Amino acid sequence: MVLQDRVINLFHNTMEVNAQTIEEYTPLIAHAGELLLNCLISENKILCCGNGGSAALTQHFSALLINQFRHERPGLPAINLSSDGSAITGISDNGHYNDVFSKQIRALGQPGDLLIIASSDGRSQNLVQAIQAAHDREMLVIALTGGTNDNIQSLLLPDEVEFCIPADDYSLIYGAHLLVLHALCDLIDYQLFGGEE
Repeated sequence: MVLQDRVINLFHNTMEVNAQTIEEYTPLIAHAGELLLNCLISENKILCCGNGGSAALTQHFSALLINQFRHERPGLPAINLSSDGSAITGISDNGHYNDVFSKQIRALGQPGDLLIIASSDGRSQNLVQAIQAAHDREMLVIALTGGTNDNIQSLLLPDEVEFCIPADDYSLIYGAHLLVLHALCDLIDYQLFGGEE
């Protein structure tokens, strides 16, 4: 019974965090969907990055854009900067791990592109530098963070978006980030290709 109670508690905690995320961020999710639409219809691309579990989430998101979300459709231009092991290890070996994303953004990013960063705590220096590099390249930023750290928020421009998940448990933050990313995929598909209400 103890194990079953733990499972029930995990699901209840997840539902509570997701409900708080929906209540607080629904207007911002819609706004982020519009930012992504404007990027794509202007024939720009989406760059994504994160560390650890967040890297896996941004890789999943970019794969959904390149391939499909729910229905077959043309691929959309997205690059996950966390996936190129040769670039990441080369940049780290020749410089510093803090540069692994910013150096790629300066090489690949163009004005009008959009950067999505994911971080469970918002404290990663390489993501701070990624945002600064995106701004240098005249790119907008959408940030998915969590906890109470606001390093990221202080860097964002007025039209940019941060989804800071109100939780301290990384597994709950990752789950809410996945929900937000799936909602963004849905909004992109709906705005570009139509579909069910």
